[in-house]
Amino acid sequence: MNLDKWKSQIIRGTLEYCILLMLSQKTCYGYEILQKLSAYPIIASTESTVYPLLRRLQKEGYLQSVWQDSAEGLPPRKYYSLTPEGGAYLQAMNGEWQNLSDTISDLKNEHSEN
Repeated sequence: MNLDKWKSQIIRGTLEYCILLMLSQKTCYGYEILQKLSAYPIIASTESTVYPLLRRLQKEGYLQSVWQDSAEGLPPRKYYSLTPEGGAYLQAMNGEWQNLSDTISDLKNEHSEN
């Protein structure tokens, strides 16, 4: 049984959704996103996963970024937020996620009745 491989595929497929959900609530910088993800061990990720994903989402027009100075002489931080296209993409993902979740629940319930 290769549960770790299966779990990795699920996480990779849902990480984008989780990041968009976070950014729909609040503008964040990259390290802040990593910290928020680490609060949920199942989706905790590394810089080498998250930063390329943020760059891709920005290149595709779903995110925008702006550099802002940070407090007390720390280097500036790049803050990410959803674009209108990103908001529409997230809405579509919400619908697909609900459909998937409902389908899995139905299958689980169907299986438990037999």
